[in-house]
Amino acid sequence: MDFDRALFRDELFHAELFRAELDAQPWASYTHAYGSAEDVPGCLRALAGDDDAAAEEAQSELYGSILHQGSVYEASAKAVPFLARIAAAGIRTADVLLLIGGIAEGGTDPDPGPGPGSDPAGSGAVRESDEAVCRRAVVAQLPLLLASVEHEDRAVRQAAAWAAGWTGTAGAALAVSALRDRAAVETDPLVRAELLTSLVELDLEGSASAVAGAVGPDSPPELRIAAVMACADIGLPWTRDHHEAVLDLLPLDRLAADRYDHSRNEPLHDICLTLLERDTEADREAVFALLDAALRSADPEARTEAVWAVTTACELSRSAPARLAPALISAAAEGGPDDEPGALSALGRLGPSGAPAADLLAARAAGDGDTADRALEALVAVDPVRAASLLARDLERRPRALQAASGGLADSLPVVPYAPELLAAVRRRLATMEPGGTTPFRLTALLASWGPDASDAVPELLAALPAHPRVLPKALVAVCPPARRAEVADALRARTGTGPAGERIEAARALHELTGDHGPLLPLLAERLAGSAGGGGGSAEPIREAAEAAAAVGPVAASLVPALRAALNSPGAERNNPQMDDDIALAVALHRITGDAAEAVPVLAGVLGDRDGLWRRWTLVRAAAAAGSLGPAARPLVPVLKALLADPRQTPSAALALRAVAPDDLDAEHVAGLLLDAAEAGTAPFEAVDALVAFGTDALSDEHRARLRELGERDRRVVRSGLDGTVEITDERLRARVRAAVKDEWPRTKDQGRRTRANE
Repeated sequence: MDFDRALFRDELFHAELFRAELDAQPWASYTHAYGSAEDVPGCLRALAGDDDAAAEEAQSELYGSILHQGSVYEASAKAVPFLARIAAAGIRTADVLLLIGGIAEGGTDPDPGPGPGSDPAGSGAVRESDEAVCRRAVVAQLPLLLASVEHEDRAVRQAAAWAAGWTGTAGAALAVSALRDRAAVETDPLVRAELLTSLVELDLEGSASAVAGAVGPDSPPELRIAAVMACADIGLPWTRDHHEAVLDLLPLDRLAADRYDHSRNEPLHDICLTLLERDTEADREAVFALLDAALRSADPEARTEAVWAVTTACELSRSAPARLAPALISAAAEGGPDDEPGALSALGRLGPSGAPAADLLAARAAGDGDTADRALEALVAVDPVRAASLLARDLERRPRALQAASGGLADSLPVVPYAPELLAAVRRRLATMEPGGTTPFRLTALLASWGPDASDAVPELLAALPAHPRVLPKALVAVCPPARRAEVADALRARTGTGPAGERIEAARALHELTGDHGPLLPLLAERLAGSAGGGGGSAEPIREAAEAAAAVGPVAASLVPALRAALNSPGAERNNPQMDDDIALAVALHRITGDAAEAVPVLAGVLGDRDGLWRRWTLVRAAAAAGSLGPAARPLVPVLKALLADPRQTPSAALALRAVAPDDLDAEHVAGLLLDAAEAGTAPFEAVDALVAFGTDALSDEHRARLRELGERDRRVVRSGLDGTVEITDERLRARVRAAVKDEWPRTKDQGRRTRANE
């Protein structure tokens, strides 16, 4: 392409003209991530200036405002021409080209219809999205980008090649030919890799032969691994050549460290992710064979990369843990101090498939420090029975293992069964633990899960109650044996008269649960609710807790009805999610106490009809459950509940509510299909399966039965997101739930089929 850079600089970067044209733009009327873009011209002036520190700070501010975490805005497009002039003038060219490329990456291809600003009939303005306008703005600068791939500076060529690859379909016609021409003469491996990746992005089919030709050992390593990744991206079959290329090049991260595609800077992980997403037996086996070999590499850096990729494989594939366990155990056994922690943690992701590693983990757990704690944490997942005795030996110095044993970061059910020696260790720890931190929550979660088996801990719980009045009451109720009920009740009753309101209410709720005595609880709830009279203010969580406690008491809490009504937010008032949760709990309490749904229905209608707020999912789920608890009296809510059915995140709660409120209005087969859609998409899998079971799996059609069975037997995990380390165990629980539902359903279905044939 004919592009005179010197002429471009002389004509377009006269400093005074640049500043004048910059100031002529109405920046204050444009928007970016933080609102008004009035600060953008100052950043652009600093970026073009001679003060390196100011320019670096300006660049950082621009990444935060006009390219905030990859998002683009109106001001982003307006800044592109000025950024292009700075780059063309040779001022921090590589850095500025990367910013321009990032804006293109955050954009989208413009609509192929009429130009921006009007519709074909001229009936009114049609505004393009900010993303499309940004992509269009960068495409307008393609002459600069494509000229820069000829630059004498390697960093500029690489940045320009990367940025050009994000110009999409609008830029492909102009860019592909120029990038191919440069690729034919380019000698720098990193630039060649960037050019190849951009060509694949712009011309998938036309680049297949070039990609395949760059996989062989004659290509430099940076280009070779880029070609292997591109082969996976294009969808080419995985071959022995690809397998050998990856193993020859391990460790791979170093080959991508200086690439500009920071979302793909872990090649082994990304290759495995791409192949597993294809969800075929051949691609899974290709990944497993690759990781098996990498885990057995003599290079510790290669093993470290492989361990990280194994965790991703286990998160995506149900067969991965069993298939990769032997190699991962081998890597953990041979690893040194640097790569051992990662391998030990990864073993915990194997679940029962990691059982052969129990001896190794137990040996490591017997040591000292963080490595021993990580080993015991993994053993909790692999063999919780064996882990219990080891945890008992050194409970105070095993925080990671204690967290895993008591439910992990997700605070799910504890997984370590009752063991006398562990109970003794917990009792000792109760006597020495300080206020604050997570230890009290972890210990009481374990005790509560053991129930009466942990009754010997009552003395320690009572002794620690004054220091931990918010945490221990529930545990006391859970473990209390009949013979000590009076003693525990007296201690809880004493706590209802001292300390902050929240602590007194917690003790009173526990006392009511243990003995049915609601005497201390009702005045405390009245006091709490009185502080919220008029609604709409304060913290919603205490109000919600008070309402839930009142609902648990039931009709005998009639004295609280005026206070519950007063705590409701004003009708028609704008409410945030906590305030809506507050109103839901208040509506349920009013219904439970009075037996009349007349007050609850309009409150719930207001919540269920407001689906546009941020992070509203769980509030709507709670509102639907509350509607279901009203039964047929909630029939006026049927329209808003039916509207929720179409949202996969809300389908289960809406379906269950409709089943309780108006079962005759439900099309059961249609709802079953929606529930299966929600489960298969992973948006609400547990809730959807539980709803299917509640509806009755024996009523499913043959198609729906097949889909349910597939949900339990497919290799791709249904649960695909969650806190680190929780995806696998959560998905396995779901799988067991589905299999149990299918097992319960099939015998009845076969019996029904035999009876039908006999009747015929």
